Amino acid sequence: MQIAIRHRLSLAIGTGIARAVQHLLLTPRTGPTQTVREWSIDMPGFEAAASFVDAFGNRAHLVSQTRPEAELTIAVAGIVDTVDRNGVIGRLPGDIPPALYRRPTALTKPVGAITGRFRTVPRDGQDRIALLHALMARVAEVVGNGEQGQEQDGQGQAQAARPPAADFAHAFIGAARALEIPARYVTGYVLADDGPATFHAWAEAWDDGLGWIGFDPGLGVCPTDRHVRVAVGLDAVSTMPVRSVPVVGEPLVLAMSVEAAQ
Repeated sequence: MQIAIRHRLSLAIGTGIARAVQHLLLTPRTGPTQTVREWSIDMPGFEAAASFVDAFGNRAHLVSQTRPEAELTIAVAGIVDTVDRNGVIGRLPGDIPPALYRRPTALTKPVGAITGRFRTVPRDGQDRIALLHALMARVAEVVGNGEQGQEQDGQGQAQAARPPAADFAHAFIGAARALEIPARYVTGYVLADDGPATFHAWAEAWDDGLGWIGFDPGLGVCPTDRHVRVAVGLDAVSTMPVRSVPVVGEPLVLAMSVEAAQ
């Protein structure tokens, strides 16, 4: 599938700042599940940005700005060809050792209601794939039914809000790591079967035979050709699409359009 992406983000930097540096993780790389045909980022100072591959294998940019405007807008555009490999990424050149993704973080603490039933389940060899699929289903059940706040429906009745994709990904990663299975956080884009396309998050877990395999517990599937993979890391903090120095709030998505190219 060929997917065209148009993505605009906005950050409130504030006034009186003499100099700012933006760390961007907004550039996908060509890999087993995708080929990046075109990609561009438009923002003040990007023409002089430093580009490098970080420790997690992500394409990163550092953009320096002198006396930036109070509000920073970033426009991302590109075309990516994708293939469905049933979530299998495999082994990527330059990847850090998978064991480093067993490290817990504050956002990936295991949830007992998820991990409890899997403590004694076989997890090596061919048993691991079945375990990871069962784990994805359990995360969807527990997180999807959790108390994640309330919103009003059209009749004014209280209705549970659907948790963000990050909650599902963090819960899956925390459970996998508690079972001594390396797992990492993934950001990217997903083109939904119905409804709006989104900047999304999912997880990848390690299998000694197949390498890295993607699991999207928020959607209940392994990533398909509707997913565009952008960055990986330990959790949402290490994969923030934009990190500003001095620190400001999380980027606000002003508008985004992700669609299958005709």
